[in-house]
Amino acid sequence: MNKENKILANAVRFLSIDAVQRANSGHPGMPMGMADVVTILFKYFLKFNPKNPSWLNRDRFVLSAGHGSMLLYSLLYLTGYKSISLKNIKNFRKLSSICAGHPEYEKNTGIETTTGPLGQGISNAVGFAIAEKVLKKKIGKDIINHKTFVLAGDGCLMEGISHEAMSLAGHLKLNNLVMLFDNNSISIDGPTSLAVSDNFKKRFESYGWNYISIDGHNEKEIFYALKKSKISKKPTVISCKTKIGYGSPNKSGKASSHGSPLGKDEVKLVRKELKWKHKEFEIPNNILSQWRKIGNKGAKVEKKWNKFYKRKKYKIDKILKNNFKKSIKTEKINAIHEIKSLATRKSSELILSALTKNSNTLIGGSADLAGSNNTKTRYHKIIRSNDFEGNYIHYGVREHAMCGIMNGLALHSKFIPYGGTFLIFSDYCKPSIRLSAMMKQRVIYVMSHDSIGLGEDGPTHQPIEQLSSLRSIPNLNVLRPADRTETIECWDLALKSANAPTVLSLTRQNLNPIRKKYSKINRCSFGAYEILRTNKKIKLTILASGSEVNLAIETSHKLAKYKIYSKVISVPSHELFELQSKTYKNKILNESKYKISIEAASTDSWKKYVGENGICFGIDTFGKSAPYKDVFKYFGLTKENIVNKIKKMINN
Repeated sequence: MNKENKILANAVRFLSIDAVQRANSGHPGMPMGMADVVTILFKYFLKFNPKNPSWLNRDRFVLSAGHGSMLLYSLLYLTGYKSISLKNIKNFRKLSSICAGHPEYEKNTGIETTTGPLGQGISNAVGFAIAEKVLKKKIGKDIINHKTFVLAGDGCLMEGISHEAMSLAGHLKLNNLVMLFDNNSISIDGPTSLAVSDNFKKRFESYGWNYISIDGHNEKEIFYALKKSKISKKPTVISCKTKIGYGSPNKSGKASSHGSPLGKDEVKLVRKELKWKHKEFEIPNNILSQWRKIGNKGAKVEKKWNKFYKRKKYKIDKILKNNFKKSIKTEKINAIHEIKSLATRKSSELILSALTKNSNTLIGGSADLAGSNNTKTRYHKIIRSNDFEGNYIHYGVREHAMCGIMNGLALHSKFIPYGGTFLIFSDYCKPSIRLSAMMKQRVIYVMSHDSIGLGEDGPTHQPIEQLSSLRSIPNLNVLRPADRTETIECWDLALKSANAPTVLSLTRQNLNPIRKKYSKINRCSFGAYEILRTNKKIKLTILASGSEVNLAIETSHKLAKYKIYSKVISVPSHELFELQSKTYKNKILNESKYKISIEAASTDSWKKYVGENGICFGIDTFGKSAPYKDVFKYFGLTKENIVNKIKKMINN
């Protein structure tokens, strides 16, 4: 490193060291080791503008190794992002600071995504890269022509999601994606040789990536590797051989610098070793001004870019405009005119056909289950390595990466991603679903085969606890529609949910329609609403969701023969119901003394509604392999069994 760049890199190092030391918590080793690489990246290659962090054509920098968050915060402060002040850095890991322990996405801050769970940033970066390719095709390469850089560590590359995401990136030949691999050979437990003996070169090349190995402290090697990545026809991984804790006389290259402060005495020795004569958090004006010049370059680039953008702004706005409202209304009318028994996965396909016909922002996909999830319509065109004009991604059997990639698609611009799998495989997706909820992103998870109604595939494929588990995630709407009309309304809610992701829980088996009259009102938006009443005065409230609403209606009619009158409440969403007024909730829940719930899944999330004296009809064991009607009968989910138990409950 020349003297000037070494000083710039040391500014990154010491802000990181000092912040971790003051917090007495954090990971100083990675920022110290990768400071040289990111300095060259930001100074010579990265296209960004701190004055407009959301500039559409900026390069994206993703810190997948989120534990090294101080590296990112230091760079953002030094280059002039208003979101990150020196005060914030001094309060690293404190309640009032944006500089959290791991990066947490916030719009217009320079923090592109939430990372920390290792490998997630890699899948997000693949999503960013796909989004750039698709947008470039829609708008033009004079407007869209940026790259995504992701910094990943040894731990990121151990995680299974990295294999999934990188495999797909290679398959799609995402040459706009560059990974900076911090190959320091150290993990928390010690040397990575304790657990890993991968041949990285062979691994990455087998994915279809370029592999460049460099000394991560050699300026020329860093520069030429990044330069080479610019002209690549494939995604590129630059393996940066670095020393974790670079500059620390006693902790450099050791696990002790990974996840703990260096200690005051060691910090003094690092200052001496790297000839950094400045006090804690002190960045001299001459050094700060050099970093700010690096940040200011982007304003000139964006100003030039704006000339092209303004010429096409009307056309771009038209391209990215959606007309969901009209499609939703038309399909609701069609659902009433075409009364027939349908699986909600099929109902979902019908509304998707209408939506994708009139949308440029919906990007669909499935984890090798398109025909089962019904996520692909005749209006879809497949995204391929040589053709990004499409709007459908074949993710392959990569559920976890699919969901991480969808987060990247949603974060990039105006895209609304949705992806399909079976509900049981939400377990593979949950870490990414949780992050989309945390980041308040409009991501739609289409999860079919949502109960023991799956039938013959048996307990390995029959979801039991998954609905309750998903309902426990904050800021996630879990929608389980009961027929075609409800499915349309649930899609409407998902598309309007600008600040929260949605899970659509859909059936394999056909369901009879429960809604036979058109309504302008989206009744599913209430979370729970009355669908049937057998008398003005009732003894019983029956709560149900999805496929079991049909069973609830049959049960209600049978009970009426015994003069046990009831009302049936369709509950497509617990989350939306909880948002209603006390008056509304009281009207739904407390009109009758007795309450029951029916859902072919875990009863955990229903107990709060039926109370101590109610009955939850569900399944709290694993399922069975058999035709679905036989399985329902085995678990007592029949109108005969439910009626008998209700009679006993009321007569006791």
